[in-house]
Amino acid sequence: MSATHTEQIEQQAGRDERLAEQRRGLPDAPGVYLFRDGKRRVMYVGKAKSIRKRVASHFSNPSTRGTQEMIDTAESIEFVVTQSEAEALLAEQNFIKQYRPRFNVRLRDDKSYPYIAISLDEDFPRAYFTRERHRRGRAYFGPFSNAKRVRETLDLLGKVFQYRTCDGAEPGRASGSPCLDYFIKRCQAPCVGYVSQQEYRASVESIVAFLSGRYAQIERDLEQQMGAAAAEQDFEQAALLRNRLKAVRSLLERQRIANAGVGTLDAVAVAAEGTDANAQVFQVRDGVLADRQSFYLENAAARDEAEVAEEFLLQYYAASPAIPPQVIVPRGLERTEALAEALAERRGGPVELRHAERGDKRRIFELAERNARLALDQDRLRSEHRRSQRIQSLEGVQRALGMEAIPMRIECFDISNLGETHTVASMVVFEGGAPKKADYRRFKIRDASQDDFAAMSEVLARRMAQYVAQRERSPHEKTYDSAFAAIPALIVIDGGKGQLSSGLRALEPFRDLGVVVVSLAKRIEELFLPGLPDPLLMPPGSPELQLLQRVRDEAHRFAIEFHRGRRDRAMTRSIIDDLPAVGAARKRLLLNHFGSPERFLTASREELEAVPGLPGKVARDIHSHVHKTG
Repeated sequence: MSATHTEQIEQQAGRDERLAEQRRGLPDAPGVYLFRDGKRRVMYVGKAKSIRKRVASHFSNPSTRGTQEMIDTAESIEFVVTQSEAEALLAEQNFIKQYRPRFNVRLRDDKSYPYIAISLDEDFPRAYFTRERHRRGRAYFGPFSNAKRVRETLDLLGKVFQYRTCDGAEPGRASGSPCLDYFIKRCQAPCVGYVSQQEYRASVESIVAFLSGRYAQIERDLEQQMGAAAAEQDFEQAALLRNRLKAVRSLLERQRIANAGVGTLDAVAVAAEGTDANAQVFQVRDGVLADRQSFYLENAAARDEAEVAEEFLLQYYAASPAIPPQVIVPRGLERTEALAEALAERRGGPVELRHAERGDKRRIFELAERNARLALDQDRLRSEHRRSQRIQSLEGVQRALGMEAIPMRIECFDISNLGETHTVASMVVFEGGAPKKADYRRFKIRDASQDDFAAMSEVLARRMAQYVAQRERSPHEKTYDSAFAAIPALIVIDGGKGQLSSGLRALEPFRDLGVVVVSLAKRIEELFLPGLPDPLLMPPGSPELQLLQRVRDEAHRFAIEFHRGRRDRAMTRSIIDDLPAVGAARKRLLLNHFGSPERFLTASREELEAVPGLPGKVARDIHSHVHKTG
């Protein structure tokens, strides 16, 4: 038995003993527990009525292959005791949001779901598309799963309620005349006084009522306003309100799926298969299907539909500004009382979680259930189609380069600089024809005076040195880097014959292991191979060429992003840090307002004085300082 194997056995025994000791110390109380791996990363966050019993069930009866993998890689278990199971559910979601553990059910791309915001802090509020929801004085509606539908909703609201779309706290533009929106009946032109603030606010309140699902209230209000306008013989206003009422009724009738007695509720259904899942949320308001949300979920541990539904409910309503008084949930869902208590705490009022037995509610839930299954099947078909296309591309690369096997792992390197300043390099990785962003790496070139050929040689030599170093380390060590420890099948260098020649010597040990090294020149997409005098020209538009172009372009993008970041930080340090009366808070304020140091440097004095929260005198001093220093 080798020394390395003996060491691994000892490490495993030490890990098992450490976990057993930690499990004995777990409390028999409600709370949250966290599994961490050897690099102290949180892999899984769970909640339980009894932490000790729940953790023991993971070890004694792993329900899925994903759960077994989680247990095999766990190095430590931590816990937080709570007062109740409902409090544990809320704490679990806070930890999931903070750590994004890979074995928990997660919304795909949950950082950027869109919302509709109403700027109630302005005299003449706007309704607009946004992906943030942290500004005070604003009402948010969402999250929505489809950005296109959000924009369609805003377009509809513009036609019916005619709100302003101009940016800024004050309506209007420099010319002092109404914009095109007024003439096509999309805006009431508050900028030139064609509508009073009170009348405009009434329209905004109707938008809020519409987005909140208070449809019956909207119809009553419009009928009353139309009657009042007719009584005062303001027939033009009465006709406007009549058309608005017709538009609202027409929309509601098209979307009505139950009688108004159904009231306000959400029907949440989940379909799960393997590591994929889909959740459907049917939002019913006064018997009208106000919206249908479809969310694709990551289910790395392959948990069953009831567990997926439980985690989704908490994550979805944690991001939702509004929670309805009733939620229809799948029948297999357990702990509905604790879930209802947790949601009620967020809502600030009672929330009923129940199963639908019969009638309209049962029909609505079954409709959501069918849509979840259909969406999951379609997503899996799309994934299979994309996988087939990637395999076809990889097989084309294999044939074109005469490789013995399909290049499942491709690494690409690029250099980015501006003269001799901030020279950097990037390494991007594609596995199975798709980006593997966890393995992307960046390099700062140590000698900035080098040309591109020398810089490429340096980077590839460092990549080779990292492989040698990682080969001597155990995967359980904190300094182990799996990206550098992997052996690529193909290395692509961004450049021509010169860049290829400069990298071959550094990569000689890899080439001895069968790694193929090529360079791809951008001018006419020439592919240079070692030992061949003439470049290889792949058919334009072929899947194999498109794959290599995508790899090359991704390396270029990643290098440019790193270069710009370093340049902007240097510019920020050299200029903004020296501004008079500007500390960390005002520095963030300026960068958030202008978006970049370059835009800040070109700002006029009037633009600086218009920055919210920046005193006028400070703005003038900043302008003088920037222009004095050039």
